[in-house]
Amino acid sequence: MTTSPFDKNHFDYSPWFFWEHSSADERERQLALQAEAMRLNPEVSIGERCFVSEIAAVQMDRMVLGDSSYVAGHAYVTGTLVTGANCTINPFTVVRGEVTLGNAVRIGAHTSILAFNHTMADPDTPVFKQPLTAKGITIGDDVWVGSHVMIVDGVTVGDRAMIAAGSIVTKDVPAGAVVAGNPARVRKWRVKPDAPEGDVASRLAAFADEARASAPRILDRAWDSAGYLDKPGADPTVRAHCDAVEIAAYLLGDVPPQLPADEHVARLRALQDPETGLVPPFDSAGNPDPSGMALVDSESPYSVLSVGYALDVLGSEFAHPIAAFDELGADGTLDYLAALPWEGRPWNAGNYADALGTALLWNRRKNTPGAEATAVALFGWLTAHTDPRTGMWGTPSPADGDLQIVNGFYRASRGSYAQFGVPLPRPQRVIDTVLAHAREGRFFDRENQNACNVLDVAHPLWLARQGAPDYRADEIRRTASLLLEDALTHWVPGEGFPFAAAKAGPRRDAQVPGLQGTEMWLAIIWLLADLVGVSGALGYRPRGVHRPEAAEVLGAAR
Repeated sequence: MTTSPFDKNHFDYSPWFFWEHSSADERERQLALQAEAMRLNPEVSIGERCFVSEIAAVQMDRMVLGDSSYVAGHAYVTGTLVTGANCTINPFTVVRGEVTLGNAVRIGAHTSILAFNHTMADPDTPVFKQPLTAKGITIGDDVWVGSHVMIVDGVTVGDRAMIAAGSIVTKDVPAGAVVAGNPARVRKWRVKPDAPEGDVASRLAAFADEARASAPRILDRAWDSAGYLDKPGADPTVRAHCDAVEIAAYLLGDVPPQLPADEHVARLRALQDPETGLVPPFDSAGNPDPSGMALVDSESPYSVLSVGYALDVLGSEFAHPIAAFDELGADGTLDYLAALPWEGRPWNAGNYADALGTALLWNRRKNTPGAEATAVALFGWLTAHTDPRTGMWGTPSPADGDLQIVNGFYRASRGSYAQFGVPLPRPQRVIDTVLAHAREGRFFDRENQNACNVLDVAHPLWLARQGAPDYRADEIRRTASLLLEDALTHWVPGEGFPFAAAKAGPRRDAQVPGLQGTEMWLAIIWLLADLVGVSGALGYRPRGVHRPEAAEVLGAAR
């Protein structure tokens, strides 16, 4: 077929033409070479109508080429290669290690598929002398791999995926995905995974129906003559009534049936101390304990959230401003934030920063004198002190890794950036930190989970995605899918959710279903389902403390 003096190796560079346009002599020579290769190495098997260029470097321990597959000129192939039918390894492509291709895998020129890696454990030994690791690479059926792609060891590429030219693939590629970039991320879908989503959506819908049917019993179970308890036999808390209000709003679209709406409002408003605006905790008898009010190291700051948002869900509000925070002013707010234990106990620091931000919300609605100064100081301090490496505040702990900074980030960002609709300063770093933390089995293996730790992953991912919608989107989706699967298993029919996963043996208090666990896991399931794209199947949306949307947009007219 050659028509140019510069095309003497036509089929080596365009092997797809070989069996249609080659001469009888050329076909005979190709078949003889294939037979010789199989004779010399019993581990080589070449199917019908295959082509292997004589100017390729084929140095195989084992090679199985399916029918109508080819290896073009200047390809470099070593190790073990097993392909299905109609696979192509185009010019200047490198395939090394243990590589398995399905049917109809087309690999563009200058691509490298490297199924091994050098170790570097010993800094005193040159890397080339250190041992190799090899996990293998598997590529499914009907996959298009563009030119100049790099696929590293350990990757699996799903069926019907496409990898854009120039991509560096370091993570598994979902079936049907179109990935691009360095590192490659899902950009769109060639074949959207509707069937798996449909299965998840059906399960979520069934769960939500059961939860709605169970809601009256869950609320009755927590009610005694004096009010709500988190669970039967528990000490009374301020939070229990607030959780009951939010559960009823999620699942019943109404107030808890034990009291009329105006009585719920009256009881909650009566808890506030009119002078400070704080809510004192209950003692063991269920009476307010004014000695327990403080801006740190007490339960009162959290009640700014729980009681304030319960009243908000009920269409009401605190009777008085949160004066204890409003009186700080700009300088006092900066001093308050700086004094929080960000380095030793960042979760606690985030908790109090959250209370400050939520007090700001209620005070802005009452047009208090210090509200605007507090807003400027709060966002100024948090933005200035965001760690550029993690996107968070504080430092990891040798004992529990990133647990404290991630949990503290959720609390602080919930009461600031999320609550007021302000973009995060470093959303990509937040995603990096949270995804790395979510791989910690001691916190996220199913039997080790609790609502606090999972919520503090779900919400930061949901929030950070708003500012970086394409960043590591496939990994976020996979992480959310796994956590969602686990979350549904914690449900106890007729009783709700425990705060912590139930284990074998005697159940500790946190493993008994209660109002706190139920409200938190309902919010978690919605957030995770929304990250997966199926939250609509639930038929509810979190309200109150764990609402996903901003409560007020900072700077908007009030």
